[in-house]
Amino acid sequence: MLRAKDEGRLRLHRRFPSRYLSTPRDIAVYLPPGYDPHGRRYPVFYLQDGQNLFDPATAFLGQDWQADITADALIRLGEIEPVILVGVYNTGVRRVSEYTPTRDPQIRKGGKADRYAELLARELKPFIDREYRTLKAASHTGVGGSSLGGLVSLMAALCYPKVFGRVAVISPSVWWDRRAILHKVEAFGGDIRPRIWLDAGTAEGSSPESVVADVKLLRETLTARGWRDGHNLRYWEDEGAGHNELAWGYRFGLVLRYLFPAHLPD
Repeated sequence: MLRAKDEGRLRLHRRFPSRYLSTPRDIAVYLPPGYDPHGRRYPVFYLQDGQNLFDPATAFLGQDWQADITADALIRLGEIEPVILVGVYNTGVRRVSEYTPTRDPQIRKGGKADRYAELLARELKPFIDREYRTLKAASHTGVGGSSLGGLVSLMAALCYPKVFGRVAVISPSVWWDRRAILHKVEAFGGDIRPRIWLDAGTAEGSSPESVVADVKLLRETLTARGWRDGHNLRYWEDEGAGHNELAWGYRFGLVLRYLFPAHLPD
């Protein structure tokens, strides 16, 4: 099976710099089938832990999401709109600090998610918009990730709802710093509410019941702040799924169908 990389539809921008964070990072860009640098414009989905998306050689434990395979199939079937996927590599030891909304006094790190959100909104998105045929409006721009990547993606949308209109919060680490993300949602005062996919596996970690309960708390907090189930919020429990790349790759198609359907519901 030919993948996007084999067909020249996977571009790598090495060591993308930022004035908000000290460590440069690689950026992988998936272009949909039929991408024409002089043709139509495309929505964009910014995804965290980018090294885990497209290539087993760079993915954690050699298991990538096969995000390009899934996107290719759904685009060719006409189930989703052609979309550009932007995989933002994490920076290893600095991942925890960059992906978390607060500094956890017990772990003694964290709290740079707001700076990371600035990198995405103020630096990376303008770069991608210059380099590729993008639809720039928030209604055509998504941000997503899993685990701590889910936290920072939600933070990016809370900080920049006029930039990111679609959000994938996959198996989020709600536990971080005594569920600090709940307070961030409670403090949200914007009039615009991005469309959110929120999920959890029922076999995540050593206490899966607590994981699911935490994600349900996040769902309840979002609805208390004005999100509506079935309108701009979709919650999904993946029966028997663990906290790993295989599980996230398996349901990535569901995420794409909800956030980037061929015809977005009103």
